[in-house]
Amino acid sequence: MMGEIKSDNREIDAAAIKRVFFPHAARRGEAVLKNGHRFVHYTSAEVATSILKNREVWMRNSTTMNDFMEVEYGLQCLKAAYDGLPSQLFNSVLSSCFSGAEDELRDRFNAWLPGMKAETYLTCFSEHSDSENELGRLSMWRAYGGQTGVALVLNAAPFFDETDVLKAYSSPVGYFTQEGFASHFLEVAKSLEANRDVLILLGRERVFHVLFNVLRFSVQCTKHPGFQEEREWRVIYVPSMHPSDKIKTSVECVRGTPQVIYKIPLKNHPEEGLLGLEIPELLERIIIGPSQHPQVLYQAFFKLLKDAGVQYPQDRIVVSDIPLR
Repeated sequence: MMGEIKSDNREIDAAAIKRVFFPHAARRGEAVLKNGHRFVHYTSAEVATSILKNREVWMRNSTTMNDFMEVEYGLQCLKAAYDGLPSQLFNSVLSSCFSGAEDELRDRFNAWLPGMKAETYLTCFSEHSDSENELGRLSMWRAYGGQTGVALVLNAAPFFDETDVLKAYSSPVGYFTQEGFASHFLEVAKSLEANRDVLILLGRERVFHVLFNVLRFSVQCTKHPGFQEEREWRVIYVPSMHPSDKIKTSVECVRGTPQVIYKIPLKNHPEEGLLGLEIPELLERIIIGPSQHPQVLYQAFFKLLKDAGVQYPQDRIVVSDIPLR
């Protein structure tokens, strides 16, 4: 759905690029696919209704998310890692392949940093296992469900599609302390050291492009380990960096606060290799969470799915019986 950063060099495929430069994300993605997990979006019934009626998912600015340290926490971890051994090895490998590259990469990243902090737009999902199919996850109902919680369980395949149509990118969240982040960053540096031939084959500009994204995703997708049970993945869009003519924007009020919103259209673009985004293909099931009127919600979502072209909507709606009020 949101694509991977991939190589233009046909001799090195996207999966190989990801294993070398993004080892943590590669492992998480391989585990999701191997275990047959899906993704799930926990939200309110009101927001779920909007998604299904309007065929779009909103991305909000990272500064409005429930973790007030979004992006800033990842930046603190990256700065700490750059003061230690991980950065020494990272820069040593880079400079041995391309003279002066370490300073150029740092300067390029720092130049983009203010815009990245101000213009990171996100929508968030969670890994979903079979054991959660009937009840959902209690901690997520408590955090995101409100009085009428709904979970939209989604097919994971579009998240790993290699198309770059939307210019929005999916990535797992890493839950690290500063020490854990440094260990992860050292793993990346060692991977680069072991694959110098790949760096040289890709060439200076391509390596810069990928390593820039290594740094930016490490900032945009690092959270405090206290959030680890969420098993979060993010879809990230930075319009000033990679604008998309498919993603529209408007000003909307969210819980009384007017804000700029970017909207991912749930629409296929087969001519450009983007498939699986329309509701009958993307939405596997709806779990209606703890609420006072579950049958009213069931009837509403039955109609919404039918209107969206889903055959046998009753087979895709489950009412969780967790006794939460």
